[in-house]
Amino acid sequence: MSGPPRILLCGDVLGRLNQLCKRVSSVNKSAGPFDALLCVGQFFPDSPELLEEFNDYIEGRSKFPIPTYFIGDYGVGAPKILSAASKESANQGFKMDGLKVCGNLYWLKGSGKFSLHGLSVVYLSGRQSASGLQFGTYSEDDVDALRALAEEPGIVDIFLTYPLHFTNRASTADVPSGVSDSAGADSTISELVAEIKPRYHVAGTMGVFYAREPYANVDAVHVTRFMGLAPVGNKDKQKFIHAISPTPASTMSSAEICAKPPNTTLSPYTMAEKATPSEAKAKRPGESGSDSQYWRYDVSQKRQKQGDGDSEKLCFKFTSSGSCPRGDKCHFRHDEDARQQSIRGVCFDFLNKGKCERGPDCNFKHSLQEENESSSSRRSFGTPRSKECWFCLSSPNVESHLITSIGEHYYSALAKGPLVEDHVLIMPVEHLPNTLSMPEDCETELNRFQNSLKAYFKNQGKQVIFFEWVFKRGTHANLQVVPVSSSRASGIRDIFNLAAEKLGFKFRTIECTNALEVRRLLRTQFDRSCSLFYVELPDGVILAHVVEENERFPSQFGREVLAGLLNTADRADWKNCKLSKEEETKLAESFKKQFEAYDPNR
Repeated sequence: MSGPPRILLCGDVLGRLNQLCKRVSSVNKSAGPFDALLCVGQFFPDSPELLEEFNDYIEGRSKFPIPTYFIGDYGVGAPKILSAASKESANQGFKMDGLKVCGNLYWLKGSGKFSLHGLSVVYLSGRQSASGLQFGTYSEDDVDALRALAEEPGIVDIFLTYPLHFTNRASTADVPSGVSDSAGADSTISELVAEIKPRYHVAGTMGVFYAREPYANVDAVHVTRFMGLAPVGNKDKQKFIHAISPTPASTMSSAEICAKPPNTTLSPYTMAEKATPSEAKAKRPGESGSDSQYWRYDVSQKRQKQGDGDSEKLCFKFTSSGSCPRGDKCHFRHDEDARQQSIRGVCFDFLNKGKCERGPDCNFKHSLQEENESSSSRRSFGTPRSKECWFCLSSPNVESHLITSIGEHYYSALAKGPLVEDHVLIMPVEHLPNTLSMPEDCETELNRFQNSLKAYFKNQGKQVIFFEWVFKRGTHANLQVVPVSSSRASGIRDIFNLAAEKLGFKFRTIECTNALEVRRLLRTQFDRSCSLFYVELPDGVILAHVVEENERFPSQFGREVLAGLLNTADRADWKNCKLSKEEETKLAESFKKQFEAYDPNR
């Protein structure tokens, strides 16, 4: 079995490709093989003298020994070489995993996120500048795209950037001479690092090698390691190549993710106005108590939605999420009308620029939508499905081998990456963001599904927990169905209440013997301007919590609480529980055979 990916990191190349490739070949031969080389800082030459050497690689006379990715798209020759690469047909469209410049060389343009041998890699190419140059600088659009990525679930393994603040709270004995937070600092990158919280942050252009002690992140359980790399061929013989072999976070257990080395420091990005040291210490998870790994979200910091900026362009962050952490310091427009159009599925590029370069490949609408435009037909209550949606029955990407029963409005399937083997999902056939958005005449069918599953699991000595994260910007609804042994059922309410207390809220309790009435009461809690989490306990009691716009609430809350109940911390993240398609098919066929007598659609 192969181990984790092996990655080489490099500082400013400055066009010294012969020296770089000779060193990489040597390291690859003695300590390899390595899977890729990631270069930060200036990649192109400082002077024309090195262009001939550089062009030997571009034109194929010399070769890069391993796949090489770079972000420093500036220096002598950069505009000509990169303009030519941009025009290649293979580089057209959105290619976040790099535009191919020549054999084994890839340009990470602008900003983006891609998977590299299982590692989640995020990058910001170029330097901060108001000049608007095509190469060598990043734009506010690039930054906004990364701010949106920071909201996505999952942990970023590697973040590649230009310079930043990094010595604050570090051990002064380890800080290289002449390096300080003010030297070449970029506050925008500091903000992005604090939001993205990568496991490894790699930067160049500071002229030295510096491996900072790991630091704890606010609102996250994992630590970040910073690597500053020296230029290739520097006179002081500072280290310019560094090797890492990180296990992808998506395959790590919760215990591995939470591990903190003894020399871990506080975050260098914690600002006094955001949280006091005592608050940060009180909220930092994973330090004590057997249950701390499950309740790992700090709710002390709230994001506020504030006034408009003075720019003509829209703020991607505000338009897509309804809030922007920069508030009135944002240089872009916070437009509520554009926000409402975004909610109705209109493409951001269309709203911002009046056109979208993706054309028919775009999954969003390219015309302004009236408030009730999408609900003109009683039976066409679903929103247009995404081609990539796993859950739409009409999608080519639906995981059909997991389906266990299909009704008129709902169907059920085994969960992908299940918490337990017989973890089931109940989902709408139509592309709808939550079950509370379904027409009320569909409730009877949903109730039949739930009752059938209750009867099936009761026959096995189990009781059932139903929960749903009704996210206001959700895509395709899924009502989670998790069976637990009857011996554990008595503690379910207490453990959910404990989790809520640690996140700083209290559940509203709904008790009613009529299941359809309970659903009507839940609908009154959800008005589409906020999100909602609810869980139905085995005794029929509903615990519900309305999640306000600025409230930080973990999207996997229900699963993490139940992972704690079942003492299976490593299964809190579904990515840790992936099975092969063959294993999934075998489980689904076994479940369908046993469930057949209870299936409401037979």
